[in-house]
Amino acid sequence: MKLFTALPVGLITALALSGGPSALAAELPHTHSGSQVTAAVSKQWPTTLPLPTGERPEGLAVSGTTGYAASFTDGSIWRVDLRTGKWQLLTPATGVASVGLRLDSHGRLWVAGGYAGNLRVIDSHTGKVLATYQLTKDANTAVNDMTFLDGALYVTDSFSPYLYKLPLGKGGALPEQSEVQAIPLKGMTYTNDNGGWNANGITPTPDGKALLVIQTDTGVLYRVDQATGQATPVDVGGADLSWGDGMLLEGTKLYMTRNEPNKLAVLQLNKTGTKGRLTTEVTDPRFDCATNVTRIGSKLYITNGRFFATDPANTTYSIDAIPDPA
Repeated sequence: MKLFTALPVGLITALALSGGPSALAAELPHTHSGSQVTAAVSKQWPTTLPLPTGERPEGLAVSGTTGYAASFTDGSIWRVDLRTGKWQLLTPATGVASVGLRLDSHGRLWVAGGYAGNLRVIDSHTGKVLATYQLTKDANTAVNDMTFLDGALYVTDSFSPYLYKLPLGKGGALPEQSEVQAIPLKGMTYTNDNGGWNANGITPTPDGKALLVIQTDTGVLYRVDQATGQATPVDVGGADLSWGDGMLLEGTKLYMTRNEPNKLAVLQLNKTGTKGRLTTEVTDPRFDCATNVTRIGSKLYITNGRFFATDPANTTYSIDAIPDPA
């Protein structure tokens, strides 16, 4: 997520549902098989899913025929039937915006708490909050996006140069607060440009041996050692990835939303995630500050934050589906 104007803390809030090949099976997103979902995605399914008025979407996750959106406006979590477009409030507003979402195979939604510096774990069926973790007490924080790798959850902070690690226990057991680790992020330039949104979208490398993190302000994609926090720029052949936000990794193919340019970039990576090339970029008249991307069957679902809306409280936001361009 990247916001372009300063907002009050209570109004401040970016991922994509992706899993690395080395993530434990217990932590991988739970969806139907690709063939089942592809067969189920009907032409009659809506391709634009308007949210309730004023509920600006940021994080996005899907499971089967159900989608989940995190509200940038007030922190509430909404559940949508992708077949009908009907929304239901899952978890009420917190007063502080929610950002990235991650859904695991236990039916738990992990919710990044933005300026609150925290992370919530929610039962995706009941909306019950199962756990809350304070990742940092620093007021200069914007806990943003997350991914699983080797049985742990890694979380980006767009304002403070740290990765937060939450190691899961046997069978995906939730960690204790004392187990939360803050790993200094080294080698990635943090700036105050355009609101200072730095480390943002995150996903494992194709070989599952490191992490990929996009630096939104500079547009540099980094390969990050999850143990040391050392970040090394990925050679993308000069591709423009400025305003990069949410990411979805499928094999060696990386989808990335670029929120201000209103584009979806598709890159082909090598297995180690050290090199890549831009294969295509997609635009759509419905894109309006595209923040996150995920897949159901042959369709990609994109959240649109509409950061420049003059009256956010009375604006209708949406999740929009497009055919896979790759």
